[in-house]
Amino acid sequence: MNRIFYIIVKNLFRVPVWFYRIWKLGLPEDSHTDEQRYDYIRNVVKKVNKSGRVEICVHGTENLPSENGFILFPNHQGLFDVLALMDACPNPFTVVVKKEASNLILVKQVIKALNGFSIDRQDIRASMEIIAKMAEGVKNGRNYVIFPEGTRSREGNKLLAFKGGTFKSAINAKCPIVPVALIDSFKPFDEKSSKKQIVQVCFLKPLYAEDYQKLKTMQIAEIVHDKIQEEINRKIG
Repeated sequence: MNRIFYIIVKNLFRVPVWFYRIWKLGLPEDSHTDEQRYDYIRNVVKKVNKSGRVEICVHGTENLPSENGFILFPNHQGLFDVLALMDACPNPFTVVVKKEASNLILVKQVIKALNGFSIDRQDIRASMEIIAKMAEGVKNGRNYVIFPEGTRSREGNKLLAFKGGTFKSAINAKCPIVPVALIDSFKPFDEKSSKKQIVQVCFLKPLYAEDYQKLKTMQIAEIVHDKIQEEINRKIG
């Protein structure tokens, strides 16, 4: 059975309530804090993952910076990635997704509730504006997730090349760059089965401004890419 259908059936009476509450959290007049919004959505995500028979195995939470104002850079395997990250990460974060994904039902509402962004990579000017907004948000103590591959890998746990431009926000904000290795995150929604799956989320040691300030964006991209691929290879043998 398709896992998404399985999850919907298992939560048939909860889904409308979740959708309504997340929609309300994204309204301009909502008074909840970023932490309260994140905690609610994270709690929903944990229930979704559990009901979908997906176990999230988390490594390296001690590598998350002690202060907010950082950016997570994970590899991109599919639609389940954000569910895995949110289940794993105790620190509130918001998301940056490509424009096509931002129009999906519920994804759109979650982005609004978390004050996230959608980015059109074909529109250079709009992309630069998003980069500037992210840098400002990070300086104000917000955390972000952005996928430096730009699109999902179709080769399982093998990464695509990382795009240097995705690191410009971190450089402008001089914030910690946290590489994140996602392992088997493609399996829950790609495999036509509802059998139990284990997805690993590995937070790697961050790069701080002093580590990358003399590097070009493509050099940073290659370093982060290689750290993640090495961790994946090490974990899966």
